[in-house]
Amino acid sequence: MYRQKRQRSKTLTVAAVAALVPLAAACGSEKANDSDGGSVGADGQRITGVQWSIDSVTVDGTTHQAPDAAQVRIDDAGEAAGSTGCNSFSARADVDGERIRLSDAMFTEKACDKTPVDFEKSLGRTLTTGSLTTENDGDRLTLTTDAGDIVRLSKAQDASLYGTRWAVDVPGPEGQESHPVGKDGKGDGKGDEKGGAHLTFDRDAKTVSGRLPCNRVNASATVSDGSITLGAPSTTRMMCEGSLMDAEKRLLGLFDGKVDYRIDQGTLTLTSEDGTTVRAVAEK
Repeated sequence: MYRQKRQRSKTLTVAAVAALVPLAAACGSEKANDSDGGSVGADGQRITGVQWSIDSVTVDGTTHQAPDAAQVRIDDAGEAAGSTGCNSFSARADVDGERIRLSDAMFTEKACDKTPVDFEKSLGRTLTTGSLTTENDGDRLTLTTDAGDIVRLSKAQDASLYGTRWAVDVPGPEGQESHPVGKDGKGDGKGDEKGGAHLTFDRDAKTVSGRLPCNRVNASATVSDGSITLGAPSTTRMMCEGSLMDAEKRLLGLFDGKVDYRIDQGTLTLTSEDGTTVRAVAEK
């Protein structure tokens, strides 16, 4: 039951449409195995909760190398989301032992010069035509169809704390989830020419700098044993609408104190001494 998300701002080429029309999604009935907090294959290695880089897809004996940005992640609730390096996709994911089935797949329809149409077409066909056998050694995952077509994936490496531009989800008011907030006040993470709130850590200077929902910020940042001691923040003095200033105040609460930090592939989690948690994602 394949469906498509149309992006009205893009003009589709005939090639792009041709690449997506053959993708068929099969509806599965298997239930996800949520033992140990996530789904695992027959070999005991985790499949869900891992950011997988897509390395290649082989269909009818022909191998297509994947763009660097091609990736997929299956969360513990059984939802898959990823990118072909051009178009994004999502699907339901049912994991049962050594078998996995993606169903109800949706792909966007952008036309991108740097992503081969044959790769997108082959990837969509392989992922969504039926149940897949998994082989997982922890760092590498192989998905094989009953017809012998193969998708090869590898576990994405953890991003570096230093030098990475971290797009920040600003903590919401008490009892509400964190969310990206942009300077434009629309909460879409598009506050400046490159995005909304973001931070970058400098190893040599022992500093952190970036943009809050409204103002730019700089502070000292000393890293040691899973924690970061942040100095008093120095900010610009712009005034923005109330919602942005409230979000900025909550984010500033991390500074002038110690926070614990953890990096899980492309996600940075900061936790202050009072329990406030801020999530940030490494920008591509």
